[in-house]
Amino acid sequence: MAMDIDFVEYRLRCQLRGHEDDEDTVRGICVCENDGIATSSRDRTIRLWSLDKTNNAAYTSSKILLGHTSFVGPLAWIPPNEQFPEGALISGGMDTLVLVWDLATGEKVQTLRGHKMQVTGVTLDGSDIVSSSMDCTLRRWKGEQQSEVWEAHKAPIQVVRSLHTGELITGSSDSTIKLWKGSTCTHTFSGHTDTVRGLAIMPDLGILSASHDASIRLWALTGEVLLEMVGHTAIVYSVDAHKSGFVVSGSEDGSAKIWKDGVCVQSIEHPGCVWDVKFLENGDIVTACSDGVARVWTVHPDKIAEASELEAYASLLSHYKGSRKRVGGLKLEELPGLEALQVPGTKDGQTIVVREGDNGVAYAWNMKEQKWDKIGEVVDGPDDGMKRTVLNGVQYDYVFDVDIGDGEPIRKLPYNRSDNVYDTADKWLLKENLPLSYRQQVVEFILQNSGQKDFMLDSSFRDPYTGSSAYVPGQPSKPAVSSKPTFKHIPKKGMLVFDAAQFDGILKKISEFNNTLRSDPDQQSLSISDTETTRLGAIAKILKDTSYYHSSKFSDEDIRLLLKLLKSWPVSMIFPVIDVLRMVILHPDGSTLVKRANDENDTFMELIKKVTSSPLPPNLLTSIRVVVNLFKSSGFHLWLQKHRVEIFDAFASCYSSSNKNVQVSYSTLVLNYAVLLIEKKDEEGQAHVLSAALEIAEGEALEADAKYRALVAIGSLMLEGLVKKIALDFEVGSVAKLAKASKDSKVSEAAADIESSIKQT
Repeated sequence: MAMDIDFVEYRLRCQLRGHEDDEDTVRGICVCENDGIATSSRDRTIRLWSLDKTNNAAYTSSKILLGHTSFVGPLAWIPPNEQFPEGALISGGMDTLVLVWDLATGEKVQTLRGHKMQVTGVTLDGSDIVSSSMDCTLRRWKGEQQSEVWEAHKAPIQVVRSLHTGELITGSSDSTIKLWKGSTCTHTFSGHTDTVRGLAIMPDLGILSASHDASIRLWALTGEVLLEMVGHTAIVYSVDAHKSGFVVSGSEDGSAKIWKDGVCVQSIEHPGCVWDVKFLENGDIVTACSDGVARVWTVHPDKIAEASELEAYASLLSHYKGSRKRVGGLKLEELPGLEALQVPGTKDGQTIVVREGDNGVAYAWNMKEQKWDKIGEVVDGPDDGMKRTVLNGVQYDYVFDVDIGDGEPIRKLPYNRSDNVYDTADKWLLKENLPLSYRQQVVEFILQNSGQKDFMLDSSFRDPYTGSSAYVPGQPSKPAVSSKPTFKHIPKKGMLVFDAAQFDGILKKISEFNNTLRSDPDQQSLSISDTETTRLGAIAKILKDTSYYHSSKFSDEDIRLLLKLLKSWPVSMIFPVIDVLRMVILHPDGSTLVKRANDENDTFMELIKKVTSSPLPPNLLTSIRVVVNLFKSSGFHLWLQKHRVEIFDAFASCYSSSNKNVQVSYSTLVLNYAVLLIEKKDEEGQAHVLSAALEIAEGEALEADAKYRALVAIGSLMLEGLVKKIALDFEVGSVAKLAKASKDSKVSEAAADIESSIKQT
């Protein structure tokens, strides 16, 4: 059917390269005046791009803005004014900050602190800045002062936009859009079935929304749906509109689609996920892709890229599609080659798919003639709704990792739900040369991990080798294989503590500092007496003798002495005293006495404020470890929950400390909080901890053990917590994919656990 649409296809104009060459790099785009472009990135930078003076079809990088400590997302433009003659830029980051940049100098001029989680949206509303966050709040800023804050949704807010009417619109993980007049919601738009990720203004018509449900909608401000645009096959992350009436959308399916009157008129393929899309004033389009490149697309013949660049891009696309080609739901590059046909089949009619050139070809085993018969080429078909795993060229519903212990390698156990579970167990045990006495444990393991809770076990079975029967519910099973079917490191159970201490070194340092105070007339009064020095030695002796922890006791005077030193000594001298307190907390009686003192004076918050007001690495290290050790005693759990926000605010910068021990200590704090808040079913707290853990996991040049603990926290929260959907909104899959490439085996395995938990969605 002919469509009356005046449309010229977009073609590549130029590519903006400069952000670090890292997967999922370029995340946000902002158009600055008519031609300027700003891009934000996971590499923690913002780049400004200006028209190339020698080639008006190209752009060159003109400034790099440095200031965020984690990846940067949303951007907004402030037009030139008295304060900013060349305009300014607003940015939001994973580091919870909103920053304002003077584009004349490229310097950061305002830092807006207040959000508790990742900043997801920024917009200029008159002269005010409004920001949205995963913490479910909107915040209004006048200058550097927060003038208003309110909970706008019950789930994370993904985007905020301002309207020319002075109203605001927000999109959320709760699948709704809200219209705001001040802090009052005047209308809720319901219709999307999943997270609303992007919003844009359609001139003279209403609001455009992009959703994880793979659709784009055009809404009137009354809430009526005017159009629904369907064509993407995955999450739609962004949408924008042009005064000409054209709409562009970017999606995880690797395309930017151009729409007119609800009809898709062009789909521009990309070598990766398209995170953001924006129209330039002249109708050209800018796209941000996960391959680390922003691209400009044009309909103007004089601006189209040179033939060589068009050919290079076509080649890049071809290579990308080839690496992702699927045949019959199988990934081509994962299929075995023709050498797989050298291995005989196990039953008549067994099928295998092998790679022949750029195609997948199916073969069936001919038992009579003992050879593989070619069936034909496999073509891709519709997804059956369940991601299947390939092992040795064969597709299975499940491929489990089984650890049989004793230093043996992990074994792969494939299973299809249509198979007889007992046959599967027998064949696998024989193939792996394992005792058939393990049969029942393998059966139970398969049933448990394939979700078949109501399966009736065959109690009449008799093992032909051992004569034993199948397991009957209620009877004890024989101890056998120790299996870790799906996850190696998650969920984390129990708390980690720092329980090693060099008491001789600690006492020596305290004595050294005390002598310094004694020799200074101005500080002599702060020194402790010989009797008090002896008391510290006695405290250390009790702590050294762990075999008597069940019966040894501290006096109230012991605790008072430690707290007196923490309060009165110069901040540069208190770290060895903090270290003693760290160990006292692990002692049953010491923990009780310290809790009593904390209940009376909130000792720990006072200590945290003292050490973070003048942050010194030894103080940060020992004080974080004190808080970590509090998790061992359930008596402190309520206090830890109550002060969670203050504790994270105080130690937030520690994840990127140059001191690796501080990094690991902070990561341990995050992991312990994850375990506690999962147990307490505290969804808000879990979301906060998830954000902190992702910040560590995304950090560069961090200690491997710090990253590992953060990944375990993320995986545990996803597996047993209440924030799996939020984690997916955070693109946790991208984080896991990057971490999986780590040379550190624990980091890589923890990342693989996260990927496995995503597949269970």
